[in-house]
Amino acid sequence: MPLKCKSIQALDDICQTQWQQLSAGNKYDATPFLSYPFLKALEQTQCVDGNSGWLSHHLVIYDEDAINKNTIVAFLPCYLKTHSYGEYVFDHAWANAYHHHQLPYYPKLVCCIPFTPVTGSRMLINQNIEITSQEIYQWLAAHSESIIHAAGASSLHYLFLPEHDSSELAKQKTKQTLLQRLSVQFVWKNDGYTDFDEFLAKMTSRKRRSIRKERSGVYKQGEDLQIKRFTGKDISKELMQDFYLCYQQTYLKRSGHTGYLNQAFFHQLLEQMPDKLLIVMTFDAGRCIASALFVYDDKLLAGRYWGALEDISGLHFECCYYQGIEFCIENNISTFNPGTQGEHKILRGFAPTYCYSNHHLLHPDFHHAVADFLSNEKIAMQRYKEQAESVLPFKQP
Repeated sequence: MPLKCKSIQALDDICQTQWQQLSAGNKYDATPFLSYPFLKALEQTQCVDGNSGWLSHHLVIYDEDAINKNTIVAFLPCYLKTHSYGEYVFDHAWANAYHHHQLPYYPKLVCCIPFTPVTGSRMLINQNIEITSQEIYQWLAAHSESIIHAAGASSLHYLFLPEHDSSELAKQKTKQTLLQRLSVQFVWKNDGYTDFDEFLAKMTSRKRRSIRKERSGVYKQGEDLQIKRFTGKDISKELMQDFYLCYQQTYLKRSGHTGYLNQAFFHQLLEQMPDKLLIVMTFDAGRCIASALFVYDDKLLAGRYWGALEDISGLHFECCYYQGIEFCIENNISTFNPGTQGEHKILRGFAPTYCYSNHHLLHPDFHHAVADFLSNEKIAMQRYKEQAESVLPFKQP
């Protein structure tokens, strides 16, 4: 099938009929983040576009023989970036090297879900066309240079791809290979547990005692403390407002700004995809003092948003980790991604897990320099993962 690619600057450029034809190319790797409501909320609330430094530049792939019929084969969420924030695959050193040599690194073209370091499909495929994601990635790899030129960018970056998609891009023999980069996150896997105690039973006795002490210690810091979980229709506008206040205050305290995502974005998520949201909220005498928001489906729970109005020892771990684990066990969800970084997660049962990204820099000298850097970084990442695995709290077989 001859393919052709064009860019669009808004999801509205794809009509409703075309959207209905699109479904996740590999349903196992699909997440709620690669959905029209989530991506549209980012655009409509100007978390992207506007003055955000993210400019929507989505790639739409057509069947060239049927282009006059507007037959979309695939869609990839892409953005032109004027900075490197909100991606969580860190390339500031690359940008600094370009700047040192008086070359522009920005804008760059990034295929990702903004502000969402969660591995998953980055492609929607027309369910009525017989074509695989691997075939499309092969085509993208062969045409990456022309895609970058057409965007007026310095480079192209695919972030948090499933391993097989990343490897498909990396193995293509093109003028400049799409370089594969490794990073490490800490992810919890559900081993068919029936309850939290069965999960703890897999740990050494010392680690079990430590976690039980940590959880019980939260409630000892206030007689009126309550922690509750809310999903779907039980999440009211008032609860979402309380969550956002916590989220905003914590961002202000840590970084001096109110967060990448604004109030309108979270309220639009509540309107458009409430069945994909979980809020864990802590009350003190009926007043919300801390909250965490998760996005989930039947396979994945992803925790990304947290905030607190008061400092209570262990409360972050309880709301963001232990409550999430319990929710996964109760709902038979296989994977819990609690967010990027954080080695403290290891002792709480989150195992080091590789994340994959791919990179093509137009400038050949910089592309080769980055290739050398990534080769050395890969060795360091492999050692780091091995070291992290060695301190997991589980009993040895």
